[in-house]
Amino acid sequence: MMNTNRHYQVLSSLLLYPEAELIAELPALANAIAHSPALHAPLLPLFAYLSDGVLIDLQQNYVMTFDRNPSHSLHLFEHIHGESRDRGQAMVDLMEEYKQHGLFMTGDDLPDFVPLFLEFLSQQTTEEAARLLSDAVHVLAHIGRKLAANGSPYAGVFAVLEHLSPVAAEELTEPPVRDMDEALETFGPGMDGVEPLLKPGAPGTHTINFYPRTARAAAGA
Repeated sequence: MMNTNRHYQVLSSLLLYPEAELIAELPALANAIAHSPALHAPLLPLFAYLSDGVLIDLQQNYVMTFDRNPSHSLHLFEHIHGESRDRGQAMVDLMEEYKQHGLFMTGDDLPDFVPLFLEFLSQQTTEEAARLLSDAVHVLAHIGRKLAANGSPYAGVFAVLEHLSPVAAEELTEPPVRDMDEALETFGPGMDGVEPLLKPGAPGTHTINFYPRTARAAAGA
């Protein structure tokens, strides 16, 4: 059966660390979405950047863009939970979502790594991929805005994801907690003396918190 979500595979590949194999595959990736100007046009600067660049420079820039700048991190939950313990539970919940859809992770990537998440979407039905993207688009758009503000050609990938989403992205209004000391300073311990971010959630729940906190509050979450 033809994979109707091939565009997610293309976007996933473009966000990977640039190796010689990826550069060689660029014409095929471009051709895979050439039939859709709405998807292809925002990616033209990135295709040109990757095609024309010197590999070592591309690799160094990738590290500086995504690994050295937390605001561009390709790990979804870092933009919501930062380094708080909530991030660990969110990882567990996302892995459970993957398993329920028949995907079992291998390798060293964390489950909220954007290329992995996009590869996962490519394996779903169009309807299910749209539902999952709707959950994550708020964070993805946040990353895209940060990249665009810094003039990064990678911003095009996130512009395409916003276009594909059936819901409009909301702003992430609260910065994530960067360490547990900050969490305690901000929130203080609970009445029982336990750090608030260490408290377990309700048993048996697997809600993936991709939403901005304001949106969850408005929905009664």
